[in-house]
Amino acid sequence: MEYKQQIKSKARVANHGEVFTSKKIVNDMLDLVKQETERIESRFLEPACGNGNFLAEILERKLAVVKSKYGKSESEYKKYAFVAITSIYGVELLQDNADECRQRLFDIFCRETLKVSRIISDFRKKEFLEAVWYVLTKNILCGNALTLHKVDANALDTDEPIIFAEWNFTFGDFVKRRDYRLDVLLKEHAEANSLDASMSLFDDENSYENWDIDPITGKFIPKPLQEFKPIEYWRVQENG
Repeated sequence: MEYKQQIKSKARVANHGEVFTSKKIVNDMLDLVKQETERIESRFLEPACGNGNFLAEILERKLAVVKSKYGKSESEYKKYAFVAITSIYGVELLQDNADECRQRLFDIFCRETLKVSRIISDFRKKEFLEAVWYVLTKNILCGNALTLHKVDANALDTDEPIIFAEWNFTFGDFVKRRDYRLDVLLKEHAEANSLDASMSLFDDENSYENWDIDPITGKFIPKPLQEFKPIEYWRVQENG
């Protein structure tokens, strides 16, 4: 399901308040931040992503920019298309929606990428697309954006925090992955840049172990739960 209908069932509306946003409203809202939607590396997080109406439009806009800037170079196109897919994040309460969103983004990526004909015969095409799918399994997650916990198959909270991967190019074609707790990242945006001695950042959910001090600014910054060695971007699935 993409924009064919705004509800799946009355029961889902009653139980979860599930109503999908129309294409027109999606684009009207994204046009309010049009410059960011067309900036390839700009990161987006949709905390109730459904089956991906917003994220799909963002990806299509980003890939259109990638094609216009790098479509004449196979290596550059693939690299920046990869940057685009790694910049999109979603949390969804219902597993079927999360699965649909992930597949929908992958289908868009494949469709738009294969329009650049040189990539069709690329001997690394399968490996490249496997890497893209792997990124989506880390970036589109089933969870509760209010509690910031993962949920089980019945959309019930677990004790596990939502963890997202950050993907950054370090040099050439090498990407470094760092995993962060979403609650820590959100806490940082809300408080870390305005800390003083009287503020208590370190509550039960965010203890000292989740934070580092930036040696340059002296401010608290989120500490990654795990870091991976840099690897060629089409091989990131091997680091899992």
